[in-house]
Amino acid sequence: MNNIVLIAGKEFRSYLKSPMAYIIAFIFLLFTGVFFVSYLSTNSYNDTSIRGLVDPLSLFGLGGLGNIFLLLFASIITMRLISEEKKLGTWELLLTSPVKDSDVILGKFIGSFGLLASILLLTVYYPILLFILGDPDIGPIVSGYIGLFLFGSAALAIGIFASSVTANQIVAAVVSFGIMGGLWVLGVIPQQIANMPTGLKTVLSYVSLSGHSIGFVVGILDTRDIIYLVSVTVLFLFMATRSLESGRWN
Repeated sequence: MNNIVLIAGKEFRSYLKSPMAYIIAFIFLLFTGVFFVSYLSTNSYNDTSIRGLVDPLSLFGLGGLGNIFLLLFASIITMRLISEEKKLGTWELLLTSPVKDSDVILGKFIGSFGLLASILLLTVYYPILLFILGDPDIGPIVSGYIGLFLFGSAALAIGIFASSVTANQIVAAVVSFGIMGGLWVLGVIPQQIANMPTGLKTVLSYVSLSGHSIGFVVGILDTRDIIYLVSVTVLFLFMATRSLESGRWN
């Protein structure tokens, strides 16, 4: 446990020392601020919710795709976690140290989640403004943030797995976003194929990321959505650990 905490603290401090973290936070807050205000103005301030934050593409008639922005930022955050150490040659030192592979993965995951959580917490002033200026429904706000954190954790786990299989940061980012994009598109395919068997549609919708995004936006906390996102997080953290184990013996 101590090793996990030490690694997580090291990773979080390294983010704070890098200008990249502040650039990511600035861009994220800039876009979410624009989408948040635009959604309210588009609805004549009658819909006092944070849908502009959790589902910004609904402004363009593409509701349910808002978490794609979060997936992209997660890819950027995690692309350096393991790839950079492999490139700099410090990875061999870590592998030869008395630290479990699972400790390394969990430490890096917690460190990156700390950064993502910090950025998301900076958006809390959006709902605060809503409560100051109006009378919003707290349900969709709470479920929206829960969805952001769960989607963020799943995206970070996928990104860490991608970073564990390559020494190139750009390749890691492309691979992680490719996996996330593939999981997202699985939910879109059934909508495009009218003659697809109902059973297959149900399976594709369940294993896709997009099939579990709408509930959080409208204020519904479905245990199936929560279990799915937690399962994706655990699965890809496990795969990243196995990737490290295979790299240790190779």
